[in-house]
Amino acid sequence: MSGYRTTGLLVQAYVDAFNRDDLEGQLAVLSDDIVHEINEGETEVGIEAFRRFKLHMQDHYREQLTDVHIFSHRYTAACEFICSGEYLKQDGDLPPARGQKYSIRAAFFVDGRKGKITRMTSYYNLKKWIDAVSP
Repeated sequence: MSGYRTTGLLVQAYVDAFNRDDLEGQLAVLSDDIVHEINEGETEVGIEAFRRFKLHMQDHYREQLTDVHIFSHRYTAACEFICSGEYLKQDGDLPPARGQKYSIRAAFFVDGRKGKITRMTSYYNLKKWIDAVSP
């Protein structure tokens, strides 16, 4: 895949791999120097940093993306969705995990070049997530 016509297809491939819990499939559509702007976090650069992030997430959360809407124009795309999941293991200073279920609206935005995603910026409402997993 190359060119701007495929940015939306890259996002769809990423979402499909995410929902299969296929880490290698997710990484396959990312550039080696992916810039990952994490909601409520730091910006990380590189495929190995993204891999570490995803392994951390898989250790703490089990998630699926539904009601997915992808909007693509030239080299950019936006993906809005419902993230439904189960909180498996306490993550840092967040509330304790007891297998709580949650469902929140979220989105990510990407840039694509030469058939790969080069930037991913994610957004979700952390307060709504905390409310969903708190007693």
